Amino acid sequence: MSSTHPSATSEVASLAAHVKWATCPDRTAATAAARASFAARWERQVDPDGTLDPAIRAERAAEAKRAHFAELALKSADVRRAKAAARKAAGNAA
Repeated sequence: MSSTHPSATSEVASLAAHVKWATCPDRTAATAAARASFAARWERQVDPDGTLDPAIRAERAAEAKRAHFAELALKSADVRRAKAAARKAAGNAA
């Protein structure tokens, strides 16, 4: 697998991911570090100096995470509405 074409690279990576998950005995353990890092991101965002009480930091981190995903949902809905409007306009123009 020495191909350097970008699509081949993506296909090889996809194949490797499928092989990994097909042979992984404990998916939860395999992704534990990534999940911990993802959670720590929100805590660093709301308390970069690490001075808040851990309970307060955790609650603020949870709110930051909820805000982030609410923003993504809003952007997604906006894009879907715009695409629907464009399809409708294209249908009326024909």
